[in-house]
Amino acid sequence: MIVNTEMNFIRILFFFLIIAPGILVADEGDIQLVDSFFIDRTEVTVGEFNKFVTETGIVTKAEKTGGGFVFAAGWEQKVGWNWRNPFGTKANNDEPAVHITYDEASKYCEWSGKRLPMDQEWTLAAYTEKRLKSNGLFKYNNTYSYPLGNEPIGANCLNDCGNSVAINYSELLDRGIGHARVGKTKVGINGLFDMGANVWEWVNIDNDDYKGTRGGSWWYGAHKMHRDSPVALKPREMAAVYIGFRCVKDR
Repeated sequence: MIVNTEMNFIRILFFFLIIAPGILVADEGDIQLVDSFFIDRTEVTVGEFNKFVTETGIVTKAEKTGGGFVFAAGWEQKVGWNWRNPFGTKANNDEPAVHITYDEASKYCEWSGKRLPMDQEWTLAAYTEKRLKSNGLFKYNNTYSYPLGNEPIGANCLNDCGNSVAINYSELLDRGIGHARVGKTKVGINGLFDMGANVWEWVNIDNDDYKGTRGGSWWYGAHKMHRDSPVALKPREMAAVYIGFRCVKDR
């Protein structure tokens, strides 16, 4: 009798310590549990960044200097392009916040009780399924080629990803269409959106002058969102039309 009671206790303890965290706390709405940290399910939006700006009064580098950058025949500054007006016209609240430097993104995450992801955290969340239940789309602990599985179809990339749901800003660009509203592309590994393509996302690496970006963007084909693609280094003060971010927090 005592032995059976002890075994039942061990089973219950095992469930709550090992199994339950992956089931009961795996999805908290806007954030997703991935091992020892939570990650935003979508890129930070214009509407969310606006709340931060309203409360803190921060003015971004792109606003101070007249506009952010886009690559055409080289890097070109675009007058009036900033997080409010990513392509020179007013953005919808559910568009990704872009033209944000690494340090501005870091300040936003800190304000929201989070931080920018380390490179290894971002890649784990992007390519390895860590949910015990994923509606049969992905297998637990499997690592895939793309953030959408073994094919890139459904992302907002250039030419390689199927039908696009991007907002069409092509008349203002020399290449590509532009970004999509967050949460509108195909959901991927760990229930995350746009870990592949749409906009690059800042990640923290061990370098003072340069920081990493991951995932590729609407400007590139699928190769930049492949798991074998190396982290792309960019000056931490860069503000560009296809660089956004998402945040993480420790469990």
